[in-house]
Amino acid sequence: MQFTINREILLKPLQLVTAVIERRQTLPILSNLLIQLNDKNLSLLGTDMEVELTGRIILDKSGESGTTTAPARKLMDICRSLPEGSELKFQQKGDKLYLQCGRSRFNLSTLPATDFPISKALDNNSEQLEFALSQRGLRSLIESTNFAMAQQDVRSYLNGMLWELGQGSLRVVATDGHRLALNVKEANVTIENNQIIVPRKAIYELSRLLSEEENDNLIIFLTKNQLRVHMQDYTFTSKLIDGTFPNYARVIPKNGDKTLEIDRDLFKASLSRVGVLSNDKHKSVCLELKNNLLRIFANNLEHEEAEDHLDVSYRGDDINIAFNISYLMDVLDSLPPGLVKITLTLADESVRLEAKEQDAGVYVIMPMRL
Repeated sequence: MQFTINREILLKPLQLVTAVIERRQTLPILSNLLIQLNDKNLSLLGTDMEVELTGRIILDKSGESGTTTAPARKLMDICRSLPEGSELKFQQKGDKLYLQCGRSRFNLSTLPATDFPISKALDNNSEQLEFALSQRGLRSLIESTNFAMAQQDVRSYLNGMLWELGQGSLRVVATDGHRLALNVKEANVTIENNQIIVPRKAIYELSRLLSEEENDNLIIFLTKNQLRVHMQDYTFTSKLIDGTFPNYARVIPKNGDKTLEIDRDLFKASLSRVGVLSNDKHKSVCLELKNNLLRIFANNLEHEEAEDHLDVSYRGDDINIAFNISYLMDVLDSLPPGLVKITLTLADESVRLEAKEQDAGVYVIMPMRL
């Protein structure tokens, strides 16, 4: 195998593919990426046996076709260190991959490509589902909900994101048991009520690939235990979590008798100020609502206190309620600028947050004990 490529053309896909590879591996081959060249078509593939990513590059000039594997992070670090705009010349000889750039030369040890694990092609059967979506739309869904996923929870189904397909839409839901985030986008889905749970790592690695361009589409393939996302330059594959996601609809408040409307940016700024003196361990902040006035209060173990007052639109009885300030800030960061509508019932019951003017997702937060 032999080819020449510009540093910038190689670096981005190399970084994205390397990101899916775990730093510590039980199998040495999993620390490598699979490099395949067929004429002008170069592909890089990395996997951790749960998530797999293939990046595709079309070279300016045909190379000498071949297949090998090379240490992913070493190769990435070398390419990063080389001058911008430089030409990289690769050549495989025996069990070595040689890289030349100007007066710099490197050789990397390789492992047999035949030992590299590649996920099987999706079976072309009736259980496979396929639909299209814009990259921007999927990125928006992920970024507005991923913060609510659990981390290393014993309930494995919470360590991921629910994708619910049906009624011409893709609905995503994430929860860690203390908060919940939900958002939905239209998609050309013809099936009804199909659910999968995408692992946490897969969600974050997939979001790295997605562009902000509305016209950049992707095709999503689903089977019972696998997700595959096909884009112009990348193919992303992930195993799914085997489990049943909780009935999220039951925990979303629907009939709250208290309603607060507040400007998102003013609320964020006030929480940031008061949060400076919140308890370092619990990060709690108290909201006191009375008439059309919101009092935000926090203190800490050093008996330091902070409070702020905001004029708001509030309908309902007086209430004192406490929250983890980080949970509130995560939701506010995910909502668009403008008015936020917060629906409450009692001080010990969950609250519902959403944008007043836009359909931009629904969020639920459990309060803390006062």
